[in-house]
Amino acid sequence: MHPQTLRKYERLGLVRPSRTHGMLRLYSEDDLARLRMIKFLVEQRGMNLAGVELALHLVTRLMGVQRLMSSLMEDREETWAPIQQQVEDILAMLHFPGFKDSIQSSRPLGGGRDLGFQLF
Repeated sequence: MHPQTLRKYERLGLVRPSRTHGMLRLYSEDDLARLRMIKFLVEQRGMNLAGVELALHLVTRLMGVQRLMSSLMEDREETWAPIQQQVEDILAMLHFPGFKDSIQSSRPLGGGRDLGFQLF
């Protein structure tokens, strides 16, 4: 990529490389990935730089949502595990046959209360 192009992208805020004490630009792996994406959008998709800016903003937001969803899923798993163990322990004490497979196969995705078995 031409140095003039890199400077233009920096002026527009599309990339923000760090700088050395001598003011040389240092491009991180994330910066390079971003530059590859810009190049693809401009050359392969024919996007103008305003469209590229919007696309990069949307990608950044989507990545944030993805991180949030991953965090929520981890929290959900941490919450579900002790509850599941308590249910298994109680059912084991009551000697319900086959309950463990039933619980494992029907864990609710949306945090619902269906445990996959009926007591009566």
